Amino acid sequence: MDRFSVRYIVDDVDVAAAFYADVLGFEVAMRPAPGFAMLERGPLRLLLNSPGAGGGAGQTLSDGSTPEPGGWNRFQLGVEDLDTAITVVLNAGAELRGDVIEGRGGRQVLVVDPSGNLVELFESY
Repeated sequence: MDRFSVRYIVDDVDVAAAFYADVLGFEVAMRPAPGFAMLERGPLRLLLNSPGAGGGAGQTLSDGSTPEPGGWNRFQLGVEDLDTAITVVLNAGAELRGDVIEGRGGRQVLVVDPSGNLVELFESY
């Protein structure tokens, strides 16, 4: 199985790792330092870094900008039952960005992680 990686900048790696593991079903594969965690779910490897915590991803760039969480980029997790998945994330204290959207291929909703990054939950028709 081929793997692919997505890196998210988060405010608190412990909080983010717990959210992805406990709420979205990821497994913690590696937690070698306070500012980094690697989680896995199927072929997706999720790399979590906090700004300024060492390592390459959290470092200040040459123009002085620093990595920060949030934005509209996201990855999509397929779910069998979107309504049940929404109940799980809401019961865990997560927020949604907007209502469920229905399209040609299915239904989707955007879940906001503890740092403001988005995860799209998608149920195909």
